[in-house]
Amino acid sequence: MKNVKVGDQVPVLTKHCTLTSMIAYAGATWDWHRLHYDHDYLKSKGLAAPVVDGQVFGAYVVQAIQDWLGESAFIAELDFRYAGLVFAEEQVQVSGEVTEVSGAGVSLSLKIDVVDASGAVLRPAVTPITAKVLWR
Repeated sequence: MKNVKVGDQVPVLTKHCTLTSMIAYAGATWDWHRLHYDHDYLKSKGLAAPVVDGQVFGAYVVQAIQDWLGESAFIAELDFRYAGLVFAEEQVQVSGEVTEVSGAGVSLSLKIDVVDASGAVLRPAVTPITAKVLWR
């Protein structure tokens, strides 16, 4: 168990949503919706680029938490709302903070933003995100 307190920041996790990683994710999840790769379909819908599969954001949040808290962290609850589309080749950042600490674990408030190469926030992608993490 890591020694954490209310207000501690989750280390920022930055992910580059490349088309290659999106196709690999689609293959792993068997989600081959044309929204994620078919340029003709996207054009017909008024979209300029493939849309990142929203489920991947849950994986990014879990990665950020477990990278920080380690193997003893078990994500017992995860809830989030999409705030906007993320497109192929964009970068996103997961960030957050501890909102509650107990002997059993911690509660977190997080968000995912689309960022530019310098890390400046362009727009929200997923917010709010809440997680309850238990110690194993």
